[in-house]
Amino acid sequence: MNQKKAVIFDLDQTILDRTTSLIKFLSWQINFFQLVPTMKKELFIQRFLELDDNGKVWKDRVYEQLTHEFSIDHVSRDILLESYINDFNKFSCCFEHIEKTMTQLKQQGYLIGLISNGRTPFQEHNFYALGLTEFFSSIIVSEAIGFRKPDPRIFLLSSAQLDTPPQNCIFVGDNEIADIQGAKDVGMKTIFFHPIPEVKSFIADANLHDYARLVEILENL
Repeated sequence: MNQKKAVIFDLDQTILDRTTSLIKFLSWQINFFQLVPTMKKELFIQRFLELDDNGKVWKDRVYEQLTHEFSIDHVSRDILLESYINDFNKFSCCFEHIEKTMTQLKQQGYLIGLISNGRTPFQEHNFYALGLTEFFSSIIVSEAIGFRKPDPRIFLLSSAQLDTPPQNCIFVGDNEIADIQGAKDVGMKTIFFHPIPEVKSFIADANLHDYARLVEILENL
C-alpha cells in the first residue's frame, strides 16, 4: 500500500506573490520605457491590475487598452508584451516563509508538486526564478498539456507523476473553483490560501493565511 503523502501547490497568488511581483515589474517597465509621467505612474499600475483581473486576461489586450487610455504612441503594444514575457520573472517573489516551509515538508517526507493554469514557458520561468525547483517532484503548466484546472485530468496527472493516490494528496490554492473544487472532485484534501485572514473558503478543508502555519495545518487534516 502506497502511504506517501503529497502536497500540491498552485503558483500565482499561492506560492508566487503575483501582485507584489507585478507591481515591482510595472514600476520598472514604466521607467525603462518612459511610458507615463511620474505623477501618472500609480494610476497606470492600478489600471493594469484592474484590466489584468488576477491574470485572467492575457497581456496583449491589457497593453492594447493601456496604450490607448494613456495615449502611448512611442512604444508599441507588442514591445511591451514581449518585455512582460521576457522580464516579469526577474521580479518574481514568493510569499513569506515559503522556503522554510518547503524545507520542513521535504524533511517530513512529503512529496511536493505544482499545477499552474497558464502559458508555457512563461509560467515555468516565473517559477524557476523563485529558486524552489529542487523541492518539487512534479511541475505541470496547463498550456503544455492542453487542459486546465478544474479539469480532473490535470489533478490526476499530478498525482500519477508523484506516484501517490489522490486521497493522499493535499492541494493548496487560492481559487475556489479551479483549485479547491477541482481538487475535491478527484478526492484530494484542500487548503485555501489567502494572505488576508478575513478572506476564507467555506468549501476547503482548511484555510491558510501564513505559511509558517502550513505544517501544523497538514498535521490536523
